[in-house]
Order: sequence, then C-alpha cells, then structure tokens
Amino acid sequence: MCSHQTSCQSAGSGAPHIVAAHPEQGWNLLCNGAIVFDDTGELLPDGRVVAPHRVFAERLAVAA
Repeated sequence: MCSHQTSCQSAGSGAPHIVAAHPEQGWNLLCNGAIVFDDTGELLPDGRVVAPHRVFAERLAVAA
C-alpha cells in the first residue's frame, strides 16, 4: 500500500487509483488500501465503513 505520496503512480492527480479490480464481485482495491464497492460504499484500511451514497431514482436524469 502507499501513503498516497510520491510512491503512488497517480500522485499528480491527488486521487488513489485501482490496483485490483473485481467487477464480477462488485469491488475494487485502491492503492491506499481502501476497498470501494459498486454501490459506492467503502471499507477503509483501519476498519471504518463509509456508507453507500445512492441517488434516488427521482433525481436521475432520464434520457428521451
């Protein structure tokens, strides 16, 4: 894992990048050790959980 400084390949962008993708299971491992789920939830390396932040259907744009 990186501490997201110069050891990270995407340090210029400021955002952690995916180091292991598992779309068939619905999650990705980021270079900072966080696991991001397709439902937008996260499991952080220290065990904390970030709840999913879903958009309600009424707020989605509908293509005509």
